[in-house]
Amino acid sequence: MTVGAKLSSRERVRLALAHKTTDRIPIAMVCAGINPPAAGAVDELLQRTRNINLQRWLNSFIDIRGVAPRYIGPPLPPGEDIWGVRRAPVSYGSGAYDEIAGYPLAEAQSPADLARHPWPTTDWFDYPSLLNSIASAQADGEHCLMVSNGNIFESAWYMRGFERLLLDFAIHPDLAYALLERVADFHIMHFRRMLEVADGAVDLTFTADDIAGQRGLLLSLDMWERFIKPHHVRLNKTIHEFGVKVIYHSDGGVTRAVPGLIDMGIDVLQALQFSARGMDPASLKRDFGDRLCFEGGVSVQTTLPFGTTDAVRSETEMLISVLGTDGGYILGPSHAIQAGTPPENVLAMFDTALGFYPH
Repeated sequence: MTVGAKLSSRERVRLALAHKTTDRIPIAMVCAGINPPAAGAVDELLQRTRNINLQRWLNSFIDIRGVAPRYIGPPLPPGEDIWGVRRAPVSYGSGAYDEIAGYPLAEAQSPADLARHPWPTTDWFDYPSLLNSIASAQADGEHCLMVSNGNIFESAWYMRGFERLLLDFAIHPDLAYALLERVADFHIMHFRRMLEVADGAVDLTFTADDIAGQRGLLLSLDMWERFIKPHHVRLNKTIHEFGVKVIYHSDGGVTRAVPGLIDMGIDVLQALQFSARGMDPASLKRDFGDRLCFEGGVSVQTTLPFGTTDAVRSETEMLISVLGTDGGYILGPSHAIQAGTPPENVLAMFDTALGFYPH
């Protein structure tokens, strides 16, 4: 393929995921976005200097778009999700994050206690409405479409409590496994019903579980292999039955778990928090790039909020050169772009990605 050939977003992402060269590096905001204060600053800069608003600008080059069926289940109390988890806003100054304020399974003592919880059902979603979401996403061109959100461990600890669930792995393993199994069963059926309706229009599924932090894994590989991995294996097997790729998100230093993540069936490792211990783009590409693709990587911890525009350009070019050689890379921020991030840095990241080719 010649560099000058113009591809659709869907073609571009598909080629990258097949480890082939594209006209430019694919760009996405998977598990990312721009927090409202930062978005306002970027929007102001774009309108002042380029006569375009933020959403129109992003729509002109973001290659992956999310689609979803409509929720038609029972009305949810304010701040409560389908799992019964309650959240409340916690201020960070110029905005707020919704943090968990109530764990509905905090007092469960055994697998039998789980039966009393009001579990969500896939009947709460209007799956045929996914076709309307797909049509809307493709109204201005052919994009790579993605459905979400297979976060099995996270959904479980949101209900149980993070510390409690980790303790359960050690002292209440039957309860832990039963909880994860119930959550996984829902996600598996949810993805199956979405992909049946999509009938080939969706190329990617977003799955997730943060299993690492800044200094490495949050639990032993043995515990991860025993309690979490088997359920993702089941989920990924279902997804692959439809010929769809699996993006897997985890923050932190996940390098030690990557062989196991590949074994459980992921196609794309997402987030790429290279400021975490043991995370190195050259090593990931060298050791796993023949079996794995990558998405994310531009640091929302260091470079974007605190670097110069030159530093942002340099990091973006480095990631494209290292991870994007011979395909296999989709560029984006490592997570949500935070309040206080200079808007010039956001423009520098995307402008560089739009114009830089790996050598």
